[in-house]
Amino acid sequence: MSSIRRELSEYGLSPKKRLGQHFLVDRNIIDKVVRTADVNKEDVILEVGPGLGEMTLGLARQAKRVIAVEIDSRLAEILKKKMSAVSNVEIIQKDIFKIDFDALSHHVRAPLKVVANLPYQISTPLLFRFIESKRYFSNLTLMLQREVVERMVAPPGGKEYGALSVFIQMVSHPSVQFFIKPSAFFPPPKVESAVVRIVWRDDLMMKAEDEEWFKEVVKASFSHRRKTLVNSLKYSGLPIPPLPEKRMEATGIDPQRRSETLTVQEFIRLADALK
Repeated sequence: MSSIRRELSEYGLSPKKRLGQHFLVDRNIIDKVVRTADVNKEDVILEVGPGLGEMTLGLARQAKRVIAVEIDSRLAEILKKKMSAVSNVEIIQKDIFKIDFDALSHHVRAPLKVVANLPYQISTPLLFRFIESKRYFSNLTLMLQREVVERMVAPPGGKEYGALSVFIQMVSHPSVQFFIKPSAFFPPPKVESAVVRIVWRDDLMMKAEDEEWFKEVVKASFSHRRKTLVNSLKYSGLPIPPLPEKRMEATGIDPQRRSETLTVQEFIRLADALK
């Protein structure tokens, strides 16, 4: 950690709280993340939030190419200088939410493998964006807040199971790889982190044109978790057909169940019934 502190001091920098900057400083963890991502010489890596480039270098040694997106203009300039002699690293100073994945994919002419230490405050919306743009990515290896990862992999029936669980599991097989203590970061966050690997499903569970409606139904179902499924849908404001109970019963779903008890397959049936 002292080297990171010293480097930040030399550049006159300090972690920005508003950007959720927590630099991963444990080199053993950095190496473990690179191994977990299963990087090889054919891979083009998209790294989000490279910080001071510790993991960027580890990825560059294993990959064909690394594209690192850094929102902090100060860090981006430092990274460009540090990586000037590393021919297979490209630094892009930009907000990841403003990156055009279609243009980037055409630029690299290859599927992107995402490896990232995501700031906590953008992790969930960025996950949804990755899901929506999944055709551009071969798989994802992400460091996230442990709580978010546990929600991603949660089975039906528990309080962790929610819309994020359903959306992730509908399109992928998420698997927890390992947990990371706060002491592995500078400054240390207040919670534990976890590394999750997301591999897209080969078996498509629904047609692409049905996904938007499916998302609306899932969000509406979880909008009032204390209510029964049918009441949650009615109070959500979602335009559903009259007598939704009859449609639900016709698909084998009890309207009086709670949303957190439905499997992904049952949500698919529910969305189809309420179309």
